[in-house]
Amino acid sequence: MGTDISTIPNPTPPLRKTALNATHRALKAKMVDFGGWDMPVEYSGLIAEHMAVRTSVGLFDVSHMGEIQLRGPGSLAAVQHLCMNDASKLAVSQAQYSAMLTPDGAFVDDVLVHKLSDNDYLIVINAGTREKDVAWVRSQIGRMPGVHVSDYSDCYTQLAIQGPKAEATLARITGTDLSAIRNYWFTWGRLDLKDGSALHNVLIARTGYTGEDGFEIYIPSDESTSERVWNEVLNAGADFGILSCGLGARNTLRLESAMALYGHEISDSINVFEAGLGRYARLDKASDFVGRAALAAIQAAGGPKRRLVGLEMIERGIGRDGYSVFTVSGERIGEITSGSPAPFLKKNIALAYVPVQYAALDEVVAVEIRGQLVKAKVVATPFYKRAKKST
Repeated sequence: MGTDISTIPNPTPPLRKTALNATHRALKAKMVDFGGWDMPVEYSGLIAEHMAVRTSVGLFDVSHMGEIQLRGPGSLAAVQHLCMNDASKLAVSQAQYSAMLTPDGAFVDDVLVHKLSDNDYLIVINAGTREKDVAWVRSQIGRMPGVHVSDYSDCYTQLAIQGPKAEATLARITGTDLSAIRNYWFTWGRLDLKDGSALHNVLIARTGYTGEDGFEIYIPSDESTSERVWNEVLNAGADFGILSCGLGARNTLRLESAMALYGHEISDSINVFEAGLGRYARLDKASDFVGRAALAAIQAAGGPKRRLVGLEMIERGIGRDGYSVFTVSGERIGEITSGSPAPFLKKNIALAYVPVQYAALDEVVAVEIRGQLVKAKVVATPFYKRAKKST
């Protein structure tokens, strides 16, 4: 007798794991489901990890991020069609922040575009949007001539070494001149491991998502290599007080630095100008891109009706993700997208969307916290900006 498959519940898919999953568990990390991935949220504690990155150095596993490579003589045209920034301005070994947009000028995802060569580009995408992004890329440029699309997301372990001591830490396991790598540039280097072996052709990028100086390195995703490099980095930074850092600290660090997170500050219902990222949308570039017409129309109509603003609580209380924002007279005007205590700044901060008429600096608003309206004021972002290196 046959079975009616419509009555069988769909099982929850197993959580995906990075090559360092066993390492995180051996370190007693607190693990959480993050967008379908089994990821460490903290090890020694969120505040300690946050402060390590602000004052010294921290190490993150960000291997859940995705990597899409575009190769061939049509690769630049493909990137230009996909992404809002102007990739024609990139030199070889340079990276830029950009985004893939919907036809409405909202976000498919924000991305980092790396120019590997004149005919070779690497686009780093977010973890929670991996499959969607790959499908979007193929749907938009899969039929364009002279470009080959490869999804290498499962081929790399990506480690982020972040903080004022990041360069000194990484320098201990590579002969690559890290000081020669400028912010948002990268090179191919070699990692020298303690057992005498070496990893060649490692992509070393001076990028990150913490507001600090630092590097992101891309190594083969097998468990043995990933664990060895992870431990080598921890050993290299031991006398600096390096800490393994989880997604909790990554979130508070990026919030202090007012960096957008997909599903919070940016989404397919939020346009580029609302998010305050219009400076990366090059409407003047020679190549058309998905969403350009919509952005031009928004601009011609006088700009967005709401804006992302920074809030600092001026009365006691913590504005959390999803909390409503009101005028001081009690009219609901918006919602917090990300909110938390700021460990380094020792303030309670948030990012929120409000109508433009309430977006001026020092505008006083209120956040609903447990049924009470608690005052906050609009402040400049980023909340935290690292000091420039003295020359």
